[in-house]
Amino acid sequence: MFESHHPFQGGGFGRADLTHGRDVPLDGYRQVIGDEANRTSRLLATREGVFAGFSAGANVAAALKLLRHGLAGATAAVVILDSGLKYLSTDLWE
Repeated sequence: MFESHHPFQGGGFGRADLTHGRDVPLDGYRQVIGDEANRTSRLLATREGVFAGFSAGANVAAALKLLRHGLAGATAAVVILDSGLKYLSTDLWE
């Protein structure tokens, strides 16, 4: 496993113990950096009224990338599981 520095609390990757996703067909994936997640979280709040955190921004940013490149015209679903309240003391909402 390699080390990562990102703002996504609870968001990891390369975890062998996450077995629930094994053998699930995927249409694709995209890497999202912290700045993209921050920008998308802010856009979700200001344009859509969805007050969410870093990981929600990352998930929506990845879905948008997939829909722009390779899956144009498809439908993507993103589940946002928390609010942005716990991120008020971070640079996400400065």
